[in-house]
Amino acid sequence: MNVSKDNPKRTKDKKAKTIAVIPARGGSKRIIGKNTRVFAGQPLIAYSIKVAQSSGLFDDIIVTTDSDKIADLAKQFGATVPFLRPSDLSDDLTGTRPVTNHAIRWYQDNIGALDYCCCIYATAPFLQANYLKAGLDALDEDSSKAFAYSVTSFPFPIQRALFMQANYAEPAFKEDIMKRSQDLPEAYHDAGQFYWGRAEDYLSSKAIFSEHGIPIILPRHLVQDIDTEEDWLRAELMYKAYMQSSHETNSGSN
Repeated sequence: MNVSKDNPKRTKDKKAKTIAVIPARGGSKRIIGKNTRVFAGQPLIAYSIKVAQSSGLFDDIIVTTDSDKIADLAKQFGATVPFLRPSDLSDDLTGTRPVTNHAIRWYQDNIGALDYCCCIYATAPFLQANYLKAGLDALDEDSSKAFAYSVTSFPFPIQRALFMQANYAEPAFKEDIMKRSQDLPEAYHDAGQFYWGRAEDYLSSKAIFSEHGIPIILPRHLVQDIDTEEDWLRAELMYKAYMQSSHETNSGSN
């Protein structure tokens, strides 16, 4: 499913109980203090919180963290931090699905019934409300699906990838290496921004990246992983360029 920035879908059914869950562990290794580090003028986690707020989609925005510092900062920006995440869900090996499920169960046990949950990464400064809305709309429109998640296309055909050996490069797909780019199908990857799901499906064994999920396609200029210092620098440059372009476009239309 693709969506135009200028033509966002309708918002959620107001009768549905919907929360955002933002996982933000305190022990990041490759970029120390990543979630609270200042990115283009404000803490990185603030972008996800603010977009979730501006979307108008959520009854509550929960930050799940094991860090008092992150918890305090999240509250300053208007998120809810009703608990500190247990240590067995805060190590390097724990994925976001168990963390999200823990938050869903906490909400159901302490607040009440829940219809939808959207896991939003704390490291997604390019997140946009219209794509969040598109994800929820996609689930509303297709009751057979359990999840909707962000993807973007690879900038170069993955069929022409090379694996580096000791002193040469070996084609990953030898049968495709000499084919023209235009003759190869486009490939996509997880954009690492949001993962919508019905609460009951999150708690099930259904896989997100399967026939149960709906990919929501994002443009490449709104996607950048931030896992290394090089990623951080690239993301800041991209973000500043995007904001400058948006400002110039808006100024020209007035």
